[in-house]
Amino acid sequence: MGIAGWKVDFMNRDDQPMVAFFEEAARTAAKYHQFVDFHGAFKPAGLTRTWPNVLNFEGVNGLEQLKWMGTDYDQVTYDVTIPYTRLVAGPCDYTQGAMRNAIRQNYYPCDTEPMSQGTRCRQLAEYVIFDAPFTMLCDAPTAYEQEPECTGFIASVPTVWDETIALDGKIGKYIVMARRSGGKWYLAAMNDWEARDVTFDLPVAVADGTEATLWRDGVNAHRNGQDYRRETVQIKDNKVTVHLAPGGGCVIEL
Repeated sequence: MGIAGWKVDFMNRDDQPMVAFFEEAARTAAKYHQFVDFHGAFKPAGLTRTWPNVLNFEGVNGLEQLKWMGTDYDQVTYDVTIPYTRLVAGPCDYTQGAMRNAIRQNYYPCDTEPMSQGTRCRQLAEYVIFDAPFTMLCDAPTAYEQEPECTGFIASVPTVWDETIALDGKIGKYIVMARRSGGKWYLAAMNDWEARDVTFDLPVAVADGTEATLWRDGVNAHRNGQDYRRETVQIKDNKVTVHLAPGGGCVIEL
């Protein structure tokens, strides 16, 4: 049938019989050269050392929560906390990539047309900042057809990295990271509900005038979370400063 692997969900516990199931599922999948993504799972605990065909675990309050969580729920602050906590344990199946993006005042739970909290560029940045060797798209196929520019970016982002550097950040406030795949760098930032400027100190020396692609929050992103801009910027003094809207994010391709 051409199946390459399996996403298994709804285990929802970590007692001994369930942990044994994880081991059995990984072993059986490996026997048939299949990978496994454990959704509805506890956080990683070393299983991939024995069974490297296990690519991902949920173990996180991912974006699906916003289909039903109330207006007082704060996914944005959560997103800038887990890189310092949960993600230290290993990759997470967060299911990012929402194309409906709401500012704080406009968010409401909706099962039929769910939205994210924060900006479009925040969703793009999560593909760089959140570690996930097997990653996901969370929205409807038609949403990606209508947004080919962002969809093209998501499809192009590597899922494994040769080098990762933490550039700046404060737990629960913001995070600034750089990741390298081959000869290309992806630099990304996400913040809480406070607008701020972040400065990227590039991890490699480049000449002034070197061009990079910047995905940033649009000028109206504080009112419309879907507002973004893709532009070419020139590097000066090996730094790039970017303004992040409340709940915002950005990505630099260098």
